Amino acid sequence: MASRKLARGMGTFFKSCDHPQAKWSKCPHDYKIRFRGPSGRQIQESGFGTQEKAIVRLTEVYDTKRRKPHSQAKAERIERYGLMPFSEYAAEWRAGQRHLAESSARQVDSLLENHLLPALKSRRMNTFDHKVVEDFVRNMETASIGVATQSNAFDKLASILLDAHRLGIFDENPLRGVKPPQYTPSRSVIPAPSQLAAIRSSGDHSFQLLVGLMSGCGLRNGEAAAVNIRNIVADDVYRVTEQVNQTAKTYGPLKHRKPGEYRDVPLPPRIRNAIEWYADKHGTTDGYLLRHPEDATRPFQPYLLQNQWQRLKKAQEIAIPEGVVIYSLRHFFASNCLSHGIPITDVAEWMGHKSIDITFKIYRHLMPGTLTQAARVLDLGLAA
Repeated sequence: MASRKLARGMGTFFKSCDHPQAKWSKCPHDYKIRFRGPSGRQIQESGFGTQEKAIVRLTEVYDTKRRKPHSQAKAERIERYGLMPFSEYAAEWRAGQRHLAESSARQVDSLLENHLLPALKSRRMNTFDHKVVEDFVRNMETASIGVATQSNAFDKLASILLDAHRLGIFDENPLRGVKPPQYTPSRSVIPAPSQLAAIRSSGDHSFQLLVGLMSGCGLRNGEAAAVNIRNIVADDVYRVTEQVNQTAKTYGPLKHRKPGEYRDVPLPPRIRNAIEWYADKHGTTDGYLLRHPEDATRPFQPYLLQNQWQRLKKAQEIAIPEGVVIYSLRHFFASNCLSHGIPITDVAEWMGHKSIDITFKIYRHLMPGTLTQAARVLDLGLAA
């Protein structure tokens, strides 16, 4: 089989019959062409009745590659990633999630291992469309998976597929038109001020301090366990810089934050006085107020707060309302802010939520605004 090369990079045209090249013009067999595709793979096409048609096609391919280097790069990406199984693509995507806090990383790994990979691991990336995603959601519903887990699994799948969409694997977003699982958090049970006062006066000094930090400044229990007197940056401002990581059992970056990032929260005088009183009474270690009761060289562990909470509840030393948990102390902070007209955007920032959507879903019912109130306020402005 003879072939004829054109200019460098254009490819070749040939016939696969036994006729010599000199007889091609009179030979009834079709011409074939061979060229390198965008990814460097050799491609062969056939069905060209004349030499001129074969050359025209080779010229078109060559000109396209020269004119569109970006299209070539895109084609290479599509060819490489489009044929990947979901498991391999998800592993590459996961390796790029370096910003995740340890708890968030564990959640992602759990969702991949228990929900995404069992259902999708062998599927090629270029075969995803809205029907595949809808089937994934429907199968989770059929399996009676909790709505919160369904929502989280869908969010992770969406992140992976949107990443692939940006690479150009899909012509159309495979999530378009898909209705995600609807997760609405249950309404939070919030202690009344009198109930909070009873809780705040119970337990030992460390328990009382933690209750104050969570209900007065909105700290998570791990953040409260890392309380440091040096973080009082103004009379009315506390800077949250770290938390006690419940897995590593040592100090680490805040949730949804990179190492070194922080957030400033309001510091009510009552809580500042409690911090300063505790420091004077019990001393500090490098500014930290709380240490492990059995080993002062170790950080105070958040589970110790939970243990004391359970002991107080079991002993019925305080009347803890049904549904009130330790996290309800943070809910009290949000409720106290919103009921006094503090914007929900500020509350979301102070509580360290990743998105204001989370704050809105949990605490929308606490916001004092109603249509009737809005109508009255607007009428006042119109009458001015």
